Amino acid sequence: MTITRYVRFAALLRGINVGGNKKVPMAQLRSLVEDLGYADVTTYLQSGNVTFAADGGDEAGHAAAVERAIADTFGFAVDVLVRDHAYLKAVMDACPFPAAELEGKQLHVTYLSRQVDAERYAHIDLPAYAPEDFRIGDRALYLYVPDGLGRSKLAEQLSRSGVNKGLIATSRNWNTVVKLVELTRPRP
Repeated sequence: MTITRYVRFAALLRGINVGGNKKVPMAQLRSLVEDLGYADVTTYLQSGNVTFAADGGDEAGHAAAVERAIADTFGFAVDVLVRDHAYLKAVMDACPFPAAELEGKQLHVTYLSRQVDAERYAHIDLPAYAPEDFRIGDRALYLYVPDGLGRSKLAEQLSRSGVNKGLIATSRNWNTVVKLVELTRPRP
């Protein structure tokens, strides 16, 4: 008998169910991911978080499968990043800001499709945005915004297309970061 060890992943969809353009009902998203052969599929919130179990595989391959299925089902393209539990937990654990002392809306992680270096952000006059701040992590940016993301001038600067050229970037508040780690935790 062969025993299969599943790996739990989170698919992070970029830009759905905001602004009215790309509507993806979570029940349909769950079904779509199940139809791809993934197990133990769960969605979280309406903003494009779906967790699933797979018999290994690579993140890019899983992301491409979900992207194709969304395009085929809904008729529009959606960028998808897939990350496994170990990565999500490592990003959470490496947070350079005092997460336990902050409200979830004050701290965000922007997950990136690849690693970036400080040179990409060298043009940003960080002291001009104080007390807002950001730090580079492993294929991620940590963003501290004391008044929330919606009012953040630094977040606006970081989200400009020129800054993110060649990247897929999708942000989650700290509460969602923690919940995704919980939802992707290996199960017996």
